[in-house]
Amino acid sequence: MKTTLLSLAAVAVLMIGCGEKTKDAVEAVTETAANVVDTTKEAAAAAAEATKKTAEKTAAVAKEVAEKTAAAAKEAAVAAEQKAADAAQALKDRAAAAAAATKEAASNAVEATKEVASDAVEATKEAVTATVDSAAGAAAYAKCAGCHGANGQTKALGKSEVIAGQSVADLETKMAEYKAGTRNVSGMGMLMKGQAASMSDADIKAVSAYISAM
Repeated sequence: MKTTLLSLAAVAVLMIGCGEKTKDAVEAVTETAANVVDTTKEAAAAAAEATKKTAEKTAAVAKEVAEKTAAAAKEAAVAAEQKAADAAQALKDRAAAAAAATKEAASNAVEATKEVASDAVEATKEAVTATVDSAAGAAAYAKCAGCHGANGQTKALGKSEVIAGQSVADLETKMAEYKAGTRNVSGMGMLMKGQAASMSDADIKAVSAYISAM
């Protein structure tokens, strides 16, 4: 702007030097200078407005970018927190499942041990009972061996049937009938009644099982 005014002043001087009227020259220079000043002001105002708009736009863009960045960071933090919570829950569930499986396995093992122990006890009781019954049967059969033989294969007085191997039920029935005096086979009724008279029901059961097992 300063250069332009100097140029105009120089033109005015030249015009005066050339014989132009001083007043017209001054007015022309003044008008031109005023136009230059107005133009310069308008340009400066336009530039300032453009700069302001650019700054505002830049600030808006920066704000939007900052907001989007903050939102993205927040979403990432929430996602990471949820992922960590899911992982923790998964570990907790697996631990609970493992604990439940261990508890069930321990319970099954205890139950199996109890069953084995119970079976062993029952087997022992049965073995003991069988041994006792066998001993009782053998003791009861002692009075029978004289007629039926040590192995039950002898026909008593050559008349009776072989008693070894008969069923327990048949032997019990026959012994009970002999004891009651309601059975008399081959004239052996009285003899067998005398033999069975002193036997209890338990003795008859034991001797019948003993004879049946011969």
